[in-house]
Amino acid sequence: MAENKKAGAFDIRIVIAALVGIYGLVLTILGIVEKQAEIDKAAGININLWGGIGMLVFAALFVAWTRLRPIAVPAEDEQ
Repeated sequence: MAENKKAGAFDIRIVIAALVGIYGLVLTILGIVEKQAEIDKAAGININLWGGIGMLVFAALFVAWTRLRPIAVPAEDEQ
């Protein structure tokens, strides 16, 4: 009888976490180097910084979810 295998890198949650994480990293960097004039346009809130941090947290939660609850793919029986 074959054992189940983990989905690993083919798990869609890893792909989503990577995309959101990359975009969150870019927004965080943009938020750090943002000029005060641009921040003042958004009522004094650094939207890029907070949005980027939120996306990084979201990506980290997705990775944690993937590690804690991996998807088991049934292995094919060889005959």
